Amino acid sequence: MARYKAPRIGPTAQKVLLLLLGGLTLGLTANPKYYFRVIDTIKKDWKRINENAKRYALNRAIKNLYQSKLIDARDNSDGTVTLTLTKQGKALALTYDIENIKIPPMKRWDGKWRIVLFDIPEKHKKARDALSKTLKRAEFYQFQKSVFVHPFECRNEIDFVIEFFSMRPFVRFILADHIDNEFHIKKHFNLN
Repeated sequence: MARYKAPRIGPTAQKVLLLLLGGLTLGLTANPKYYFRVIDTIKKDWKRINENAKRYALNRAIKNLYQSKLIDARDNSDGTVTLTLTKQGKALALTYDIENIKIPPMKRWDGKWRIVLFDIPEKHKKARDALSKTLKRAEFYQFQKSVFVHPFECRNEIDFVIEFFSMRPFVRFILADHIDNEFHIKKHFNLN
């Protein structure tokens, strides 16, 4: 007979369950003075879920870096862990000097366009302007005000730039086979 295995529930699902439980508890509470106790409990649990989500994301990022052989981890006698960059990690870190990011040309262009587009709110204007300047310095073709195009592989560089400016929610990366006016873009990159 198969055993029941509880599904893993991520932070967002935990928050939804907490809100539903809080609503149910408030609905069953006959005395209004208990409402504030329930709300305080929900606030504390909400904060705990946020802290756990951040810790989980950090642990996942460290695990990915370790599996990619970009960092080494060493256990210390006091129970702490020391993380250090590997030779490969140092080379990659040095590659991403934000002021001087360049996209290396491919030996043979694969015919695909890398498109970076963003819709960054006005309250992040400084980061938006810095992102545009960085893409221009990296020799992207400015297709529209917030749409930039490049023919060569640049996903790692773009991920670095997005993380550097903390703009992940507002930026998209598209890999396209064709752009209707690509003649001008090919000319810009000397691909004719």
